[in-house]
Amino acid sequence: MVAATDPQAVAAPDALPKPENRVWKKFRRHKSAMLGGVLVVFFVVIALLAPFLPIAAPEATDWSAVRQAPSAAHWFGTDEIGRDVLARLIWGAQASLLAGVVSVGIAVLVGVPLGILAGYFGGWIDAIISRCTEALLAVPFLILAIALAAFLGPSLTNAMIAIGISATPLFIRLTRGQVINVKVEDYVESARAIGLPTRMILTRYILPNVAPPILVQATLTVATAIIAEASLSFLGLGQQPPAPSWGSMLNVAKNFLNQAPWMAMYPGISIFLVVLGFNLLGDGLRDALDPRER
Repeated sequence: MVAATDPQAVAAPDALPKPENRVWKKFRRHKSAMLGGVLVVFFVVIALLAPFLPIAAPEATDWSAVRQAPSAAHWFGTDEIGRDVLARLIWGAQASLLAGVVSVGIAVLVGVPLGILAGYFGGWIDAIISRCTEALLAVPFLILAIALAAFLGPSLTNAMIAIGISATPLFIRLTRGQVINVKVEDYVESARAIGLPTRMILTRYILPNVAPPILVQATLTVATAIIAEASLSFLGLGQQPPAPSWGSMLNVAKNFLNQAPWMAMYPGISIFLVVLGFNLLGDGLRDALDPRER
């Protein structure tokens, strides 16, 4: 006699939610992470739509409206030579977000392969990479970025390179630690035992399992890179005038805090909001990608 089969029991494995669906559900329940995502998307959309928005050119001057307070004609007021602050904020978002993304991209592209090599092979390779990483980590992040930017010369491109190099040790150390934990797992040992080439083991088994913490660290580092770019621009080592940048806007605004406080207020608020957005987004991703969270 054949026992009856429960259709629901048979269908249960197929009904299990996919890993990406579970991650999205956990992320969606994280209210602060959703807020961070909204802030990040808002600034990204503003930066992308800057050429198409009905705003004044960021370099256009109006000597009849020098340091004019916010009004219907200039919603965020004007600066010391009559340029529209709102227009410069919107165009400056491009420089800040580009600096954050490109700098972190440089750090990931350089740091992750070096971290994988150090963690997987060990030995003298690990010793050399680790000692160089520790030497770079001994210097504070912003101090190292300022020194590299001053050496390379003042420009947005050089500032992104300097920030990327300064952030690279973070990804080397993180990736190395993750690889050391993953390479002793049973599935990696099994892949090595059946003779799979090292390249395949690294790309199919090691990298996918160390990617989530790297993604979280990259999101959080974008916020740090945006602050670093604003600092370099404030010191004259980043985006060069008359091109708009939030840091360079603050550099000029510091001379007119009493006469035109709006010149400093709006760039400062913009930096605060976009950095807050990336930090909240990174915290939400960390919780959603953590396999220990239920």
